Amino acid sequence: MKSSLLVGYLSLLFALTSCSKKNSNSNCNFLLNVAVNTSVNLNLPQYNPLQYVSQPVHIPNVGNKGIIVMNSGTGYLAWDASDPNHTPSTCSTLSISGAEAVCGCDDGNTYSLFTGQPLGENTLNCGLKFYPVTQNGNTLTISN
Repeated sequence: MKSSLLVGYLSLLFALTSCSKKNSNSNCNFLLNVAVNTSVNLNLPQYNPLQYVSQPVHIPNVGNKGIIVMNSGTGYLAWDASDPNHTPSTCSTLSISGAEAVCGCDDGNTYSLFTGQPLGENTLNCGLKFYPVTQNGNTLTISN
C-alpha cells in the first residue's frame, strides 16, 4: 500500500512539474522570431576563439541583432545578441564581456553566456533567446 501511495505521489509530482506554463509576460515579446540558418567554419581565423572555452564570438547580420556563439566546454551555444528585455534599438545590442553579454542601454542588463539567464541585482523577466547548434567536423550550423 505504501509503495502505491509513493508511486501515486511521484506521478502527481512529475505531472505538476512537467506541465509547461505559457509565459503571459508581454515583456518577453520584444524579439522577432526570425529564421536563423548560418554556418560557422571553425578553421577561419575570426572564429579561432571558439576553439577555447569561454571565448565567445559575435556574428553580425543573423537573428535580431546578430548572434553570440560560445564554446561551453561541453558543446557550443548560440544566443541572440539583442537584449530580450528591451525593444530593439541602437543600445539594445549585446556586447561581449568575458563569458557575459552586456546590454548597451543605461540599465546595463547582463546575461550569462553559459545559461542565457540574467545576472546581477536587476530582476529581469526574460533570458537570452537560444538557437540550437549542431557540429559536423569543423563546421557549426546554427538554425531554428
